Amino acid sequence: MTAIDLPTKLRAASGCNTCADGEGSVQVKLDPGSRIGTAKVFAIYGKGGIGKSTTSSNLSVAFSKLGKRVLQIGCDPKHDSTFTLTKRLAPTVIDALESVDFHPEELRVEDFCFPGYGGVMCVEAGGPPAGTGCGGYVVGQTVKLLREHHLLEETDVVIFDVLGDVVCGGFAAPLQHADRALVVAANDFDSIFAMNRIVAAIQAKSKNYDVRLGGVIVNRSAETDQIQRYNDAIGMKMLAHFPDLDVIRRSRLKKSTLFEMPSTPELDAVCNEYLRLAASLWAGVTPLEATPMKDRDIFDLLGFE
Repeated sequence: MTAIDLPTKLRAASGCNTCADGEGSVQVKLDPGSRIGTAKVFAIYGKGGIGKSTTSSNLSVAFSKLGKRVLQIGCDPKHDSTFTLTKRLAPTVIDALESVDFHPEELRVEDFCFPGYGGVMCVEAGGPPAGTGCGGYVVGQTVKLLREHHLLEETDVVIFDVLGDVVCGGFAAPLQHADRALVVAANDFDSIFAMNRIVAAIQAKSKNYDVRLGGVIVNRSAETDQIQRYNDAIGMKMLAHFPDLDVIRRSRLKKSTLFEMPSTPELDAVCNEYLRLAASLWAGVTPLEATPMKDRDIFDLLGFE
């Protein structure tokens, strides 16, 4: 199969069409029949390399330890979102569809959904070949498969772990399914600049969909002063704070979540913060009406004193 064939087959399989979605944009329209049911759905965004997959996986485990049935969906072509949960790079939905020449009725659940630590169900959506297709079709087809196999009916929490700080129509597609969008950011200018663009994307999607901004998870940071300054300026809220600990880096190398690493006082504090975050998200966080800043204003607020 050539690279140009794959996006064509994806479009045919997903049943999606392009449509106006937000002022001045052409994006993938959500099929009303593909909406996720009663589960609470969170979409996690942030600057590339900021630790979204680590945050998502440990948050998934925290939800499972609260007795919730959890599904984590990785939305990155490198398909490593669920790596520490499954202890391997799981095959993607695109891999599974290619194996049956894009006849989804031939797929079994075990072809694309894999059990992870703590009973978390793990799916890696994958992506189209580089430079072709749209990630939105991949997300749509993934949700469609999960619905057809009734997996969403058995789920309390769905976490979308989304590629980097890309907020184009395709990789903004998880926002069409989510109740709350969360941003992972460090206490530095580049992370906050990316967060500001993500806030703008969430604001745009909220005009047509139910998604609302939930807040920021501060990661890999000893301090929070820069993020607090930004939060105060736009109406953002900090949901949790995780320091830059070497045990977090080592957990990835050991293919483990933080909850599986040997206990220490500082690690226990991090795990307890994940449990607190999961409990607060399950109870419901108030949607934020944050107003993103102009690029120049962020420089004036945070840079070059």
